[in-house]
Amino acid sequence: MNIREQTEELEYKILAPCAAKAREAARRFPIDLCPYRTDYQRDRDRILHAKCFRRLKHKTQVYIMSGDHYRTRMTHSLEAAQIARTIARGLRLNEDLTEAIALGHDVGHTPFGHSGEAVMAEITGHFAHNEQSLRVVRYLEREGKGLNLTAAVEDGILNHTSPNRPFTLEGRIVHIADRIAYLCHDYDDSIRAGLLKPGELPPEVVDGLGTEHSDMITGFVSDVITASADLADIRLSERYDDIMNQFRRFMFRRIYHSEQLAKEREQAGFILRELFGHFLKNFEELPEEFRRHEERWGREQTVTDYVAGLTDGYAVELFSRIFIPPVSGWYR
Repeated sequence: MNIREQTEELEYKILAPCAAKAREAARRFPIDLCPYRTDYQRDRDRILHAKCFRRLKHKTQVYIMSGDHYRTRMTHSLEAAQIARTIARGLRLNEDLTEAIALGHDVGHTPFGHSGEAVMAEITGHFAHNEQSLRVVRYLEREGKGLNLTAAVEDGILNHTSPNRPFTLEGRIVHIADRIAYLCHDYDDSIRAGLLKPGELPPEVVDGLGTEHSDMITGFVSDVITASADLADIRLSERYDDIMNQFRRFMFRRIYHSEQLAKEREQAGFILRELFGHFLKNFEELPEEFRRHEERWGREQTVTDYVAGLTDGYAVELFSRIFIPPVSGWYR
């Protein structure tokens, strides 16, 4: 019995009966099994080493190009994965599957955060980052071959935010962990940016979670583990679900849709609209690895894939290269 087989056997002994088991994982295309890693461990590694994951370090979470101490889409994914693994361990569910889903859930996000996502939806008629994340890992990575992830990981990525729920409890953990992560760390970043003060939080949020970033995460995570102990579902208690909803409404009003960030949202939208229009008209300027997808998916989808995959900095650089004259100096 090799190391992978021993790990798979151990899952049946220590995980909850309803936990996903790596031995039962299925892929779209069969591959030779690894002697050391389970299928869910391999999925985690495939995502972690993928170009789409590396690009997340240069994609906005909330504050565009704001410096080293603010979250990026990558640090959000890492924090969501840590929160999700803690919950999974507390419930004796599959940590490897949970981590793989959490690391991959945002790889389809556009540059410039949710502002970019809204603009892409406006341009194309429909765009959702969860659907694009699945598209990236299934079709676009590895020069169009995709990562060939297991069905449970793909399902968790697609349904971490959607009308449908993941079919595994591990995927449902990521759905809640994602919200816990972005609410708590976006609040933390907003305090650092001077856009919020702790005393401005709704009283119910302060009473339930306090005002310290780590206490907020601990409060939510503890409640999820306690409320989900029967493993009938992954959920918050009624009280903490209400706290989360109030916290979300507060953050959307004060930060995500705030007037203070309106100019950044407008600038980001302008750049993405211009780039999308330019490459639609000048398709030959796309990298060859994207141009060859036109026959399969059409020109508009191919341009969507390219523009949505850009990092913030590269989108700005492309815009400058295409639309800004190369002025060499100032006239005096």
